[in-house]
Amino acid sequence: MHDIDVRVHRSEENLPREEQLAWQMAQVAVDPVAVGPEVSEMIINRIIDNAAVALASLRRSPVVSARAQALSHPVSHGGSGAGVFGTDERTSPEWAAWANGVAVRELDFHDTFLAAEYSHPGDNIPPILAVAEHTGATGADLIRGIATGYELQVDLARTISLHAHKIDHVAHLGPSAAAGIGTLLGLDAETIFQAIGQALHTTTATRQSRKGEISTWKAHAPAFAGKMAVEAADRAMRGQTSPVPIYEGEDGVIAWLLDGPDARYTVSLPDPGEPKRAILDTFTKEHSAEYQAQAWIDLARRLHETHPEATDPEQVDSVLLRTSHHTHFVIGSGANDPQKYDPRASRETLDHSIPFIFAVALQDGAWHHVDSYAPDRAARPDTVALWHKVTTTEDPEWTRRYHSLDLTEKAFGGAVEITLRDGTVIRDEIAVADAHPQGARPFAREQYVQKFRSLAEGVVEDAEADRFLQAVEGLPDLPAGQLHRLSLRAADGVIDPAAAPAGLF
Repeated sequence: MHDIDVRVHRSEENLPREEQLAWQMAQVAVDPVAVGPEVSEMIINRIIDNAAVALASLRRSPVVSARAQALSHPVSHGGSGAGVFGTDERTSPEWAAWANGVAVRELDFHDTFLAAEYSHPGDNIPPILAVAEHTGATGADLIRGIATGYELQVDLARTISLHAHKIDHVAHLGPSAAAGIGTLLGLDAETIFQAIGQALHTTTATRQSRKGEISTWKAHAPAFAGKMAVEAADRAMRGQTSPVPIYEGEDGVIAWLLDGPDARYTVSLPDPGEPKRAILDTFTKEHSAEYQAQAWIDLARRLHETHPEATDPEQVDSVLLRTSHHTHFVIGSGANDPQKYDPRASRETLDHSIPFIFAVALQDGAWHHVDSYAPDRAARPDTVALWHKVTTTEDPEWTRRYHSLDLTEKAFGGAVEITLRDGTVIRDEIAVADAHPQGARPFAREQYVQKFRSLAEGVVEDAEADRFLQAVEGLPDLPAGQLHRLSLRAADGVIDPAAAPAGLF
């Protein structure tokens, strides 16, 4: 890896293009370095993972709406179009990226990378796959494009914090997806540079989408970034240019949206010829909840077995979760969002409430992507009583471990203190989720396939699931024009066309 010094430059300094971060990212995208077998295998795992969570969300309102919008834009010319999850229909690639991106993101159930910024790098897959399918690319082409998308999003997230300035994390996704599309298509550095700039310029937005009463836009935000990346690549291919320098300009992203005119970042990118391996530092979810909740669900399941008395609010005085800054201030009581304690709150809000999640997982000893969020489950009086006893606090040591660059000590959990009415204090802790690479039961291909089959049950026919798995596991050798085999058709009756809401299109 090599370090790039990124700072704000006045216009009269005329920062050379080759010194701009977007140009350096484009150089990573055009590097013809081969994708290693370990990375290729993980990319296949994540395609399986995305398909699983997309299938599980096919009947949810945001997905129904996005699918209806996408199918209102049929392919006209210039390619074969791309498939839309759950259907046999095809649409233009930017709209396929939109519909499939919402389906992947809706349940908050796919992969994650957490450092200076938060990210779900699997959000790169829908736009890159849509363009690959539309253009008749090979499986190997797709793998190369996805490797770039993951690499650049992770590299940006390691150093440049967006949430500290209340900018949504998808501002790193637009550029990474645009670069991945550039790698996929074999575009030149200048074209990719312009696409990265346009994608960043159009995907900066505030984090209000993840604050207070969280709306259905949470699922749409990364899909929008993916759609913008496809459109940015299309414009750049037509010779259209972007704001330059997009990161370092005196009226650019860093100066006005991030750390300001005096800011300095050190971004590390792969050297020429260095394999893109960042996907191996990312991790997926066993549970449908915000990533910082994963380890807490596993700890709560354990406590359900070892301390059943802690599940009864009549016996519990308080539950204190000592955790990282992010967990406390974003999904914990430190957010000061009363909605996080409201049983009438939206699913999106409850997904970002660790007090709710810990209470339900503690009582049930399990977590389910539908049942655990059901309104009657959230409103159960004993659950509400226990839930309102749960608070969080930041612990400097857990914050330090959260930001550690040493993957063997990097942690996303914390320590719990449950004080019972009789004065007994139950203490336990967990550093990472069971499914994490450093966890008790790390996910491998077997677990990804199990997750897929579990979520696909009742949504697609067994033969269709088998066909998909055979196709994706043979992805490196899939010939040109065959990427449609990664689409999945829902079983008859799963998708009701009449349920699609009316809109403008």
